[in-house]
Amino acid sequence: MTAETHKKPGLETLRAAISRLEGHSDRRRKMLPFGVREIDGRLPGGGLALGALHEVAGGGNDALHSAAAGQFCAGIAARTRGKVLWIVTRQDVFAPSLKQVGLSARRTIFVEASSDVDVLACFEEGLRHGGLGAVVAEVARLSMTASRRLQLAAETSGSLGIAIRRWRRQTDAADFGQPTASVTRWRVSVLPSAPLPVPGVGRPRWLLELIRARAGECADFEVEACDGKGRLTFPAALADGSDQEAAGQRRARA
Repeated sequence: MTAETHKKPGLETLRAAISRLEGHSDRRRKMLPFGVREIDGRLPGGGLALGALHEVAGGGNDALHSAAAGQFCAGIAARTRGKVLWIVTRQDVFAPSLKQVGLSARRTIFVEASSDVDVLACFEEGLRHGGLGAVVAEVARLSMTASRRLQLAAETSGSLGIAIRRWRRQTDAADFGQPTASVTRWRVSVLPSAPLPVPGVGRPRWLLELIRARAGECADFEVEACDGKGRLTFPAALADGSDQEAAGQRRARA
């Protein structure tokens, strides 16, 4: 028996202990693919993990309003099955913009909470319910303890949890850098639309940044906003992936 054989049980035991401490589930999660090879290829399992917590924030000028981030989340939720619980602290969700990316009002249950504490309580209860396709909640601060509770609740029910990190002041956005138990963390920034050959407004474009993926790599993508079925696409000029990679390298050097 080699020394490597002796080390393996101890290593596996250590990994299992770390997994339990972080609130990971040993069972294989179901995935919700984006349907875009370049994005799904960066995510362990080939998509967003269901039965898990994910974080999304707006970037640039959209950091406080999170309009693009909200549409991104709505597009994801639209591709789940069942009702969607959407928890807010401000009554400024524009329902037609959610329908534009595939999430109809008939599927959505809106709940207004008076504080982040109440948002987190509703968030956890919704995830534990088990009968919802997705639970989306707008919250400014998210501690490691709170995120672990939400992650465990999502694992228990199998529902998809999305925390939209939305702040009242630009300075509060620094909290987005603090560690949480979320499986993925994204930032969505608005890019100029492609020019049209005729007067009008082209399909919105986003800079989609995958800031953190558990057991995966960071990446960023230029994408066209979700369509009426909640699906993202690459702009035609970037569809082959080579220009997409070059664009990412240019941003990394900036």
